[in-house]
Amino acid sequence: MKAITIRQPWASLIKENIKRFEIRSWKTNYRGEVFIHAGSGIDKQYLSKYKDIVDIDNLPKGKIIAKASIIDCILLDEDNVNELNRDNNQGYKINMDAIGKYAFVLSNIKSVNYDNEVKGQLGLWNIEI
Repeated sequence: MKAITIRQPWASLIKENIKRFEIRSWKTNYRGEVFIHAGSGIDKQYLSKYKDIVDIDNLPKGKIIAKASIIDCILLDEDNVNELNRDNNQGYKINMDAIGKYAFVLSNIKSVNYDNEVKGQLGLWNIEI
């Protein structure tokens, strides 16, 4: 199955069904299930912003933590960033600096308990679990 590596706290926000869009500089034509891999990197500048939503002291790293379906890939412009932010009332908002990038639209997000450590990769990659 496909997997995508995502830095923390973003991976945990996806697992908690709060972040429904993964922003990337590249587009994908892939549609279907994908494992969410919490990479070893942490976006430290955003930790305090989400401390009431995820346990920032115990963020999983190097693990598969969720499964989702990529149902669309949208080139972001000002209009659709505003529209996506309006539709998402969970506390996560797409920044305007994402304009010109792509939003992988995620649905059917489910938590996964897989305790083995996994080394992440760039792009979409394959993993057998």
